[in-house]
Amino acid sequence: MDPPEYHKPSVRTSKKRDSEEHSLQQATANKRPVLGEITNSLIFSSSQCSFSDQEMTDKDLDKEELPEGRSADCSEKSGSAFSIYNHLRSLEMELHVKLLSNNIEKAYNSDSSLTFTRMREILVDWLVEVAEEYKLVSDTVYLTISHIDRYLSWHAVDRSKLQLLGVCCMLIASTHEEISPPHVEDFCYITDNTYTKAQVLNMEREVRKFLTCEGAPTIKVFLRIYTKVALENWKQAQDLQFELLSCYLAELSLLDHRCVHILPSKVAASAIFLSRFTIQPEKHPWCFALQRYSGYRPSELKECILAIHDLQLNRKGSSLLAIRDKYKQHKFKCVAELSSPSEIPAYYFEDIDQQSSNGFLRT
Repeated sequence: MDPPEYHKPSVRTSKKRDSEEHSLQQATANKRPVLGEITNSLIFSSSQCSFSDQEMTDKDLDKEELPEGRSADCSEKSGSAFSIYNHLRSLEMELHVKLLSNNIEKAYNSDSSLTFTRMREILVDWLVEVAEEYKLVSDTVYLTISHIDRYLSWHAVDRSKLQLLGVCCMLIASTHEEISPPHVEDFCYITDNTYTKAQVLNMEREVRKFLTCEGAPTIKVFLRIYTKVALENWKQAQDLQFELLSCYLAELSLLDHRCVHILPSKVAASAIFLSRFTIQPEKHPWCFALQRYSGYRPSELKECILAIHDLQLNRKGSSLLAIRDKYKQHKFKCVAELSSPSEIPAYYFEDIDQQSSNGFLRT
């Protein structure tokens, strides 16, 4: 028997918070279907895991600026920035191994794989809407999805609790990234009170216990680093457009379960590549400085670039529009309305030699 149709809940709109009490207690909204209505189970491996390494986040990176007016070649990076980058890369590798992608792949290969993939996409899309409603920084969204994927790789979660897992992971991530994070009551409200405060707190404790440390190097962390390197080697009037487009493409990658198996640094590098290709398709999207700094050759990024390219062109005709609508706003320079050529030239994926070190290659 086919599983029931999966419906995406709409985000309940809140009023501005009052200094005396939460506005969420006073706002009203119509009832609508929630993720919890689906009751069948998903099969995931369940185990125990702990992370003991000290995490480093964007806040640390912001204190370590790249040298002004200098090439971002590895030999010219400051020692502190270089050590931070190396720490982030080693940490993402360790966390990626502990993600146990084989367990996720087994779930995708099972009869319920299509259903789970669809449910995950809808959950991510809904969480982006929630983040927009509460005006959360994008770092919170990335960290939320990271927590969800790490938890699901080790634990069986009933479909009726998938939305609960989502809001709990966002609650944890927002306390890590936000100056004024939403409260537990806010997340109960946003689910139409499908879950009680006690349920949210219990699930939060369970997830926190599993995560041990709540920070992780996300796509956004590496995207900031690579954007600085790219802009040092490409001074154009489209700087802001390039940055926002890179953010948009990186955020789209969160929808695709295939990107769960790819290191955050590689996804970020792929978003930079595709952003450059979208804005100036006649020029080579990569440069030697980015290759040296990131450690990635174009050939190593190809699979991820093509996956994000498919998302950008919406080749599957997805009806999930939260990320696209977000980046169609004028404050994001409407970058979601930009379209890249349908095919990326094969020679763009060829490795770059040092003769290309003076900026981006021209065809």
